[in-house]
Order: sequence, then C-alpha cells, then structure tokens
Amino acid sequence: MNQEYATQQLDIAAEYARALVWEQHCCLPLDPDTRVDELWRYAEAGASFVSVNVGYAPHGIADTVRVLSAFRGHVLANPERYVMAASVDDVRRAKATGRLAVAFDLEDTRPLGGRTDMVQTYYDLGVRTMLLTYNQRNAAGSGCHDASDGGLTEFGREVVAEMNRVGMVVDATHCSYRTSMDVFAASKAPVVLSHSATRAVHDHERNVWDDQIQACAATGGVIGINGVGIFLGDNDTSTEALVRHVDHAVDLVGWEHVGLGLDYCFADDDVNEELTQNPELFPPGYDRWDRIEFIEPERLPKIAAALAGRGHSSEAVQGILGGNFLRVAQSVWR
Repeated sequence: MNQEYATQQLDIAAEYARALVWEQHCCLPLDPDTRVDELWRYAEAGASFVSVNVGYAPHGIADTVRVLSAFRGHVLANPERYVMAASVDDVRRAKATGRLAVAFDLEDTRPLGGRTDMVQTYYDLGVRTMLLTYNQRNAAGSGCHDASDGGLTEFGREVVAEMNRVGMVVDATHCSYRTSMDVFAASKAPVVLSHSATRAVHDHERNVWDDQIQACAATGGVIGINGVGIFLGDNDTSTEALVRHVDHAVDLVGWEHVGLGLDYCFADDDVNEELTQNPELFPPGYDRWDRIEFIEPERLPKIAAALAGRGHSSEAVQGILGGNFLRVAQSVWR
C-alpha cells in the first residue's frame, strides 16, 4: 500500500509539472513602489501565468496608469524571470522556459474615466481582462452589494462591445445578478467570472448563483474559483473548502468551464486598509474577522492533488489548473 501511495503521488506530481497553471487574478498593493517580485512565488509554485490587478473602483486614469506603468516596467526589466503576455504564444513560451507570463486586469470600469477609447490604451499596455463593476453601482452597471439592481447601462454595453472589438476579456465578477446576466447576453465573446465562488455552496452576496454560472459557461467562458476564506465559507481557506466549490461548478457546467482565480492578496495590511478607507465598497460583514484569510500560491500543487484525489480525470485537472482559461484567451485576445 505504501508503494502504491508513493507511486500515485509521483504520478500526481508529474501531472502537475506538465500542466500549464494559470492564475486568473491576484492583487499586489496598488502603489508604484510595490515590490513586484512577490509574484515570483507563483512561478516557484509551478504557475506559468498570472493576471495582476492594476486598478479598481477608487482609481481614475492617472492613478491606474501610474501603477500599471510601474508594474509593467518591472516585468519588462526582468526578462530572465518574466514574459509580458501579449499573446497565448507568450504564455506557452513562459511555460517552456520556466518563466512567469504576466498580464494585467482592472476591477471596475472607473479607470476608463468614462471613455471607451481607453479600452484600447489599456489593452496595448497589457490589460487583458476587465470587470464591469466592483461591488457597487458605477457608470456601467450595478454591483453585487447594491440594494437596487439596475443591470447593465448603455455605457456598459458600449464598453462590452469595445472590449469584444479590442480583444479584452469581459469579466462579470463583483457584478449584480442582473448586470452579470446582461453582460452574458451582450458579449459576442466568452465572458469569465474570474475570481468567484458558488452561492449554492456558501451563501454570500459576492458569490454567484447556479444560473449565473450556467450563463457564463454558455458564452464559452470560465468561472475561476477564488481562494478567499469569507467567500468559500466562514473564513475557511482549507483546500477542501475550495475543492467543494470546484466540484459544484464542475457538476453544474462541466470541468471545461471551471478554473482558478485565487484572488490572493500579497499584503494583508493592504486589504484591511482598503476596508477602512473605502467602507462604501464593503458592506458590514467584511470586518467580522480580524483578518480575511487567503489561499496562498504555494497551495496550488495541493489543490491539484486534491482534485485528482476526488476522481477528476487527468484532462479535467489540466483544464481546471489552466487549460480552460488558456482556451478563453486563445479565443478572445487579439
């Protein structure tokens, strides 16, 4: 039995080494002086791609571009470690050479400054994914914590159309129910829920209902299960908690539409500061715990092993770890 177990573990490790592991969303402190090399923890954990947030609801164009320029400059200045992911081929090249491909994302449309032409500008600078709203209503639509759900606005529809044209992935995470459903209907390209969890498993307003997941999958998109304790359970960051959400999504729409967007925040203090500085974005309940827990990048191999241990096929595990988000990028990115 010991020999059999050891052989099984070696097989799982070999399978993980072959996988192209894709992290669809993580957060560094949004400061131009941030140490971007913290991202290398993903590479050390076996990941080949990471999407890094460069701006969200409180930020306008100037603040966003300052952070984006600094992060991008660091990536380009360290080609021995990083590949700026302009294309899917760049991601594959990073995997083949043991480096980390990096792209950026925006968690809200406020960094557009009300201008759809900024979509192209951000895309040219490396932003490959953008959320329409972040928790609360903005010019594009309603957020998941709004008392009234007005759905996608006309500006929001214009933004979705421009993202489709440019090749930027449309993201319905943090959106209200109606806004997300409007986004799925409006987009002519696959839409993702980059870092969400399933509301059927844990009933939190930030999580998404089964029909939202089904509508996302119907576009050809992917739900990336996040690793935030308060969304997985009662601040539960066990591997088992995350896999419960993965299993539910797989049972609902098939493994081809499930991935990982751990939403790992590299600075706990930064998270608590955001809660204090922007209380309107985070309703009561976010401060229930002294600190919000996150699943760390180093857990990725254990997540892969847990998925295999739950009976997911090799093909399914490879898809969930990164192949499914890679497929979306192949379809959407220009």
